[in-house]
Amino acid sequence: MNSSPIILLLLFSFLSVAASAQQGSQAVVSQALMAGYYRAQGDFGLSLDTSIRYLPLSYEVDRGNWGFQFLTAALEVEGPGAVLINLGGVNQAVAGTDISSERGPGDSIVSAIYHFDSYSPDAAFFDLRFDIKLPTASEEKGLGTGEFDFNLQLDVSQQWRQLLLFSSLGYSVRGRSDLFMGLRDGAYLQLGAALNLGERLSGGVLYDYRETTSDFTPESHDISPYLSWRLSDNWSVTSLLSRGYTEASPDWSFYASLRYSW
Repeated sequence: MNSSPIILLLLFSFLSVAASAQQGSQAVVSQALMAGYYRAQGDFGLSLDTSIRYLPLSYEVDRGNWGFQFLTAALEVEGPGAVLINLGGVNQAVAGTDISSERGPGDSIVSAIYHFDSYSPDAAFFDLRFDIKLPTASEEKGLGTGEFDFNLQLDVSQQWRQLLLFSSLGYSVRGRSDLFMGLRDGAYLQLGAALNLGERLSGGVLYDYRETTSDFTPESHDISPYLSWRLSDNWSVTSLLSRGYTEASPDWSFYASLRYSW
């Protein structure tokens, strides 16, 4: 959830907040499964391009004010070996100019979310989220740092006329790696707006800002338009196209997901 830990996870949170605000009430217990595909490419300030393929799978459950989520993923990175999906280009202890291709499990994420009660139907909705990144991605293959990371995040959404406005403000604490040097803790911010385009179709745009993640990476700015189509009461499809504006982000990225809720 930030094209970083992960923008996908943050996007899940945004869409969940938006759905809660529009529906106004939730079942005592609600569950959802989501499968996604993420593709990104860019030079990340290096002399050679890096290509990333990421296939996340998540399960989430909400009961009353509490929600929990678990995300796991398959990951493939092709490039010079100095780019991480959630950090951008970083300094690696052993790095060359040859292109390599590595694949394997990505990092997993466990999340707890608290939904604050709204004091009126027209008031803003607030969620507080805590994420723990489990280092299931291989550090030796350059797919992850091999360390635990922690995120604390506040989500806010507000209906304004025909628009649903939403935002996330968070802070990441990153474990230090001997292979990927100079990692930093830092804040991130996402702002977005969504509009119903039909009975089952909605669209919007996300702006993402992230402080520098390492001594060798600048801050990032990304803009991402997206569409979400509710196929039925249980099934929905979401697609997103993102453009990065600094060397910390891919030149472009594409994300699509299929969600089943009950």
